[in-house]
Amino acid sequence: MSLTDKAIARIRELIQSGELPPGAKLPPEQQLATELGLSRNLMREAVRALVVARVLDVRRGDGTYVTSLEPALLLEGLGSAVELLHGDTLLELTEVRRLFEPIATRLAATRISDDDLVGVRHHLDAMRAARDDVELLNEHDAAFHSAVVAAAGNRTLATLLEGISSRTLRGRVWRGMVDDHAGDRTIAEHEAIYAALLRRDSALAEAAALMHVSTTEQWLRQHLDHGKSSSRPGPAGDETSWRSDAVRE
Repeated sequence: MSLTDKAIARIRELIQSGELPPGAKLPPEQQLATELGLSRNLMREAVRALVVARVLDVRRGDGTYVTSLEPALLLEGLGSAVELLHGDTLLELTEVRRLFEPIATRLAATRISDDDLVGVRHHLDAMRAARDDVELLNEHDAAFHSAVVAAAGNRTLATLLEGISSRTLRGRVWRGMVDDHAGDRTIAEHEAIYAALLRRDSALAEAAALMHVSTTEQWLRQHLDHGKSSSRPGPAGDETSWRSDAVRE
């Protein structure tokens, strides 16, 4: 570990131990540096790094505070990180979605409120109305799933799924553009999810969500594998470059 990493670890220990709980104000820089046996320069570097990580918040003229440490705050950079992933990662992200989303949908079936169901139904109706508009259909598709996952009441799970949604959404848009029947199948699969949620049937909701995500994954796997066998290396020698272009907004 570098000296800066050690300084970061010392501050994190104070937070994890509860000595600096969410919302707490850090002692003055010199005092904290002395207490931790660090130089002021190391302390500043550690604070800057933890500010970037949304662990600390510097308020000009007031001091440095521990943030709320809520999942949505600490994990909000996940989506940006996912966007920067290179290589053949679209299928990996879809696999992650297949692992998490059916479980989230199962939870939602046991916890969803009547108001939540109204919101989910709204997005389903919007999908039906946008049947012939691939991008708008998929926007409401994403909103449908966000509403379902939010109803599960697990903020960490919701943030993780939201973080990977942008990349997988573009894959779904791509499918809609090259598969004339994708829209009808997608709507039917969402209708099955909604029907299970309406019945508060957790097992059926999980199965419907798994079928939906697995169908998308299977389609992507077939078309990406076909692309590998028929494509030539891109300018940088990357055989997946054509796929990146195909799913880029």
